[in-house]
Amino acid sequence: MEACKEVCIECKTTCIDTLKYSKNQGGRYIDMTMMSMLRDCAEMCMMCVNMINDGSEFMGNICSLCAQICDRTAMACEQMSSDATMMFCAAICRKCAQHCNAMGLNSASYFRRSRLVVEDALLSS
Repeated sequence: MEACKEVCIECKTTCIDTLKYSKNQGGRYIDMTMMSMLRDCAEMCMMCVNMINDGSEFMGNICSLCAQICDRTAMACEQMSSDATMMFCAAICRKCAQHCNAMGLNSASYFRRSRLVVEDALLSS
């Protein structure tokens, strides 16, 4: 869990730095889709860290979604393969996706909370 949190924080920081870099570069770097992906990735990484810290029962789902967003952000960054900053961001996003995917697959063993709401209670409402 600690390794996942550390990589998520690194990915968040890298995405924010890459977003700032892109704004400064201008031109083709100021693509709204790319900028939105970088921002979304950074926000999702922090949400993932917060869910892990809280021991949320939704941590696995959030980590899995974070992995998907990181993978897509990496693919977008890799389209600018001649730029070292974009490739660095892509590499960190891929690393984060691997850690988050593993957390998503193994999350059931990390729950600290008991289930307060059971499915039967939801169905009877």
